[in-house]
Amino acid sequence: MGKVVETSRVSSRAHPFFFGTGILALSAALSLGLAPSAAHAQETAVQLSIPAQPLGKALLQLGQQTSLQIFYSQSVVEGHVAPSVSGSLAPEEALRRLLQGTGIEYSRQGNSVTLSRTSSLTELAPVRVKAAGLSDPTTEGTGSYTSGSANTATKLNLSLRETPQSVSVITRQRMDDQGLTQLSDVVVQTPGLTLDSSGNAGSDSSVIYSRGFEVDNYQIDGVAQSYSNYSKIFQTNDMALYDRVEIVRGATGLMNGVGSPGATINLVRKRPTREFQASVRAEAGSWNHYRSEADISTPFNDDGSVRGRLVAVWQDNDSYIDRLEERKKILYGIVEADLGPDTLAAAGFTFQQHDATGHARSGRPAFYSDGSRAHWDRSDSAAADWAYSKRRIQSLFASLEHRFQNDWLVKGTYTRASNEYDEVLGYAAGGYPDKLTGAGANLWAGRWAGKPVQDNLDVYATGPFTLFGRKHDLVFGATTTRTKEDTPTYNLWWFDDWSNSIPNIFTWDGRYPNQPPNPATGEMRIDERVTSAYTTLRFRPTDALSLIVGGRVTSWKSDKSTLSYATGKTTVANRSENDKLTPYAGIVYDLTDNWSAYASYTNIFKPQTSKDINGDYLDPLLGNSYEVGAKGSFFDDRLNIAAAMYRIQQDNFGIAIPGAFAPDGSGAFEAVSGTQTRGFEIEASGELARNWQASLSFGRSVTQDRNKATINTGVPQNTVKLFTSYRFPQIGHGLTVGAGLRWQSEIYSDNLGPTGKARFTQDAYTVVDLMAHYAITRQVSAYLNVYNAFDKSYYTSTGTAYYGAPRSIKAGLDIRF
Repeated sequence: MGKVVETSRVSSRAHPFFFGTGILALSAALSLGLAPSAAHAQETAVQLSIPAQPLGKALLQLGQQTSLQIFYSQSVVEGHVAPSVSGSLAPEEALRRLLQGTGIEYSRQGNSVTLSRTSSLTELAPVRVKAAGLSDPTTEGTGSYTSGSANTATKLNLSLRETPQSVSVITRQRMDDQGLTQLSDVVVQTPGLTLDSSGNAGSDSSVIYSRGFEVDNYQIDGVAQSYSNYSKIFQTNDMALYDRVEIVRGATGLMNGVGSPGATINLVRKRPTREFQASVRAEAGSWNHYRSEADISTPFNDDGSVRGRLVAVWQDNDSYIDRLEERKKILYGIVEADLGPDTLAAAGFTFQQHDATGHARSGRPAFYSDGSRAHWDRSDSAAADWAYSKRRIQSLFASLEHRFQNDWLVKGTYTRASNEYDEVLGYAAGGYPDKLTGAGANLWAGRWAGKPVQDNLDVYATGPFTLFGRKHDLVFGATTTRTKEDTPTYNLWWFDDWSNSIPNIFTWDGRYPNQPPNPATGEMRIDERVTSAYTTLRFRPTDALSLIVGGRVTSWKSDKSTLSYATGKTTVANRSENDKLTPYAGIVYDLTDNWSAYASYTNIFKPQTSKDINGDYLDPLLGNSYEVGAKGSFFDDRLNIAAAMYRIQQDNFGIAIPGAFAPDGSGAFEAVSGTQTRGFEIEASGELARNWQASLSFGRSVTQDRNKATINTGVPQNTVKLFTSYRFPQIGHGLTVGAGLRWQSEIYSDNLGPTGKARFTQDAYTVVDLMAHYAITRQVSAYLNVYNAFDKSYYTSTGTAYYGAPRSIKAGLDIRF
């Protein structure tokens, strides 16, 4: 291993070490028995295509396209721009061209290359390459399907292998390759997650599940988004704003305070770059899909100490579902400033608008009046033509962080977010139509709207400390969140002097019955507060053993008042949970240089918004979560492998009562104790060999009640997800092709139909996707995505569900400057 050279103090945190990804390609080749000798690598020319760009990114691509291992500190390459290098060249000649005029020298031993500056240098002892990328988990520009680190689980900056929970990362490259532009697209591709979508995307019936439980924990840049009244609003996120999505499966109360046992989805924003970069993307696709993106990042001064980034998106599309149209506008801006060598300030804003007409919470009735299954065309809509959904997400955020000389970091983040929604409901899911006449179906109608405003302050400190002659890690912090909403209330489902009957569902076009008169019937005010303090320690008794312990103390309070215009009375519902302790314990043991075993435990606390048939809120969800597993990290964290077994024990788990409603019109639930979920997951993601990226996972999860009866049967027990891509650098300026599949086992729901005894079953199915990306020039490339390539027909859920999307395509141009 070559030596790493820095120009200042020895600190992997203050000066993270970066290195070329050629070590991954070389290691993979060795494992496949295909690695050339060092001498051969030095003498043989290879086809290269490296555009002009910041030197660090150019070296990264050189490592990917050759077998060189390149070691350097960030300060060595910072501020340098490399020229374009292309054609058939020996690797070392390409390296010389990239470094020409920079004043950077290199030394080489075999395939290992060490960079250094020519001026006063301090030579450091060899370091473990494993520590290289941990300080910067950014995935943009890496070309990878995995990340070197993530801190969503514990707030400690740990590699995936060092984290004693199941963690998946959907990288920028993965999102670009598969055209994952919406959060729902990411969820469908994420190991262990299932999207149970009875209605159109973004409706409250679009539910994400993990390990048998609904996912309603969302974070942005590690800061929790909390609104228990309507958490589905956080699903309306466009992926153009984000560098990556980190998903921690299992209980995450340590980092969320009020935590769901299913998973946490952390959206990590793109950040400004010190060097200028810009891109424009335009695409078109099936069902009049049109989308354009612009992304520009630029320094505002010569040294890049002040820099900014702006992302803009416009999208307009119809759907395979009749009458459904969507329009989206997104704008994101951020400015960063280095107030000193160790102090960073940032401020920014986001605006996201998502409007849909012909929007419905479900599909058409699943059964005819004679009890037989109803069958509809995939394009048949349940939406009235006057139904719509309008959403606006607006946020302002600012952060300040300072790193001390002892490698301690203190960071504070403030966010103010307004999530406005207005949804007029009208969908033909009621009744059971006659098979011959089409009579008997009816329309569910209503409206809900709101504008919750959330203020969130998160402050934490993290760093190393020494005890018993060894270095350990500590993080402690506090979070306070307040969400306020003052909104009108409307009637749901039933209206005086209005008939919801549809004379003939077979000829229905959504225009009748007319929209019912539905003026505001009252006012609802919600004031929800979550305050918590937490700490996490990682003890390192030996080099191979890590003990992670922590806890979070949370207080939650919700004051809700509803004024009825008709009666003049105000109904008040005040609930609170004080000083709830969420413990966390984990152990990680390095079995070899590449493999670790781990175990973790945490308990679960989560207030519930579901109501029973009498209108009373269910008691808080309580339970314990256990997980054991093994993780492997290869080729310097560019390939991550994980296997986990878990068990979650639950009390007060809410189960929907079919056909039953609470007094306010919402679906009624009953609390079930003794619920238990068991399962296991296997995942591999990253680079298998030079130019070959892949993600593969298998998951099994079974949830049972205290009588061992299976519940949540509408969620698949088994899932397989695979996507892989390969880049052919010798074809033009580079051709990438990819393919993937998603398979899930059978799902079903019972106690349906006119008799209340029917079962709705969706058999196991597989969906295949394809992609291709061709670089026409160094700056211009074309891409094509084919979704559901074999046009598989399937339902997205059970009961009154829509079909999944038929075969579709998206094609576009990507121009980078």
